[in-house]
Amino acid sequence: MVLLHVLFEHAAGYALFAVREVEEISLLLPQVEESILTIGKFHNVVKLVAFTPFKSAQSALENINAVSEGILHEDLRLLLETSMPAKKKKALLGVADAKIGAAILEELGYQCQTGGVVAEILRGIRLHFHALVKGLTAQSASKAQLGLGHSYSRAKVKFNVNRVDNMIIQSISLLDQLDKDINTFSMRVREWYGYHFPELIKIVSENYTYCRLAKFIGNRKELSEESLEGLEEIVMDSAKAQTILEASRSSMGMDISPLDLINIESFSSRVISLSEYRKGLQEYLRSKMSQVAPSLSALIGEVVGARLISHAGSLTNLAKYPASTVQILGAEKALFRALKTRGNTPKYGLIFHSTFIGRAAAKNKGRISRYLANKCTIASRIDCFSEVPTSVFGDKLREQVEERLAFYETGEPPRKNLEVMKEAVVEANEVVAEVKRKQEKREKKKKKREKEKKREQQRLEALAAAAEENSVLETEVKEEEKKKKKKKKKEKARDSEED
Repeated sequence: MVLLHVLFEHAAGYALFAVREVEEISLLLPQVEESILTIGKFHNVVKLVAFTPFKSAQSALENINAVSEGILHEDLRLLLETSMPAKKKKALLGVADAKIGAAILEELGYQCQTGGVVAEILRGIRLHFHALVKGLTAQSASKAQLGLGHSYSRAKVKFNVNRVDNMIIQSISLLDQLDKDINTFSMRVREWYGYHFPELIKIVSENYTYCRLAKFIGNRKELSEESLEGLEEIVMDSAKAQTILEASRSSMGMDISPLDLINIESFSSRVISLSEYRKGLQEYLRSKMSQVAPSLSALIGEVVGARLISHAGSLTNLAKYPASTVQILGAEKALFRALKTRGNTPKYGLIFHSTFIGRAAAKNKGRISRYLANKCTIASRIDCFSEVPTSVFGDKLREQVEERLAFYETGEPPRKNLEVMKEAVVEANEVVAEVKRKQEKREKKKKKREKEKKREQQRLEALAAAAEENSVLETEVKEEEKKKKKKKKKEKARDSEED
């Protein structure tokens, strides 16, 4: 008869249970479900064979990470080797996860079972675990679960491979939101200030400049020749500044109260500060993209590259996508609508915002988008899986796209992919070697500084020790002098008594 054992992984440790009357249980599954609810009946179903508690919180975290990845940890191996029956053919081990079951079968040779009656028994063990293991209370078991849950989640967040991508995703989302908000607020400033100075809307079309002018001019009646220099500084055009001055003198706008002007100026300041923050955010995004995905940003631009990463969820996800998916990424609605109506599928999604597709002729847009998607996929994979990311491959891929555009227009044949990639590999190796050399120099300087600090600290400690010794010697000398003085006084007192 095959002996069924069940392995249960708890936050407190590993437990191995033997299941009684396995043949009857496999036939009477509803009875197993009923017996789970009461501890008395469940004691007749399972019996604790062995329990190995984790030595520390760090050990528990290592074991749970190994279980989640389907790796057999040494602690679990030791438990199974010592507690499972010697005859492996007659032993059957029930496990919760198929991955760890496969690892046990491969390394130890025990047949493993998941699901069915095993899942029901594990449910019962989970419910009554603190009662099945002696010395373990429900409170201590819940504390162990809480502690391990916190440390496991913290480790997952800390070692998240997408943690750098997350900054790019948040930045591009915020950038898009700011664009919408700045546009809405600028329209509000135009409408509000337009009651007082309607002619300014036609003269200045750019939102940021309009808000700066609204704040600078204020009441149009107070605008004079003296303000011309300030106007020129904002609009960067003397003719336009003169036009604004002339328009202010013959404006058809209504008069406005000082209180209304204060509110308009205050709101304009907010819009200006938002626009300036947006510029700073774009610089931050550019620097992040050059660190995380230099090849992709060199090929297609920082903003479009960031949008692709954001839409895919991470750089790793984008690297896993085929070129056909990258080509229509962002045009999912159009794709499914086309499939539903049996119409033409979209040729491009987010990559349409790159300069290449705009420069291509109408008949070549689909061809260049397919070629560009192919190169984007290569660039994202290079960025994702290379140890030292560089923009060399991105620059070379960009050159290839340019050559392909020229080929569509003029018929001039582009270079072969093999030649370009060989050049790129040579250049990339040089760049990587240079980067590593700089890193080594930095490390040497860091070590040198640490050594100097250590020496300085030792010197200061030695000086402090010497100063302490000197102070001790000084106190000893002073005490000796005091003793001598006391002796002399006593001797003088004796001499005077004798006299």
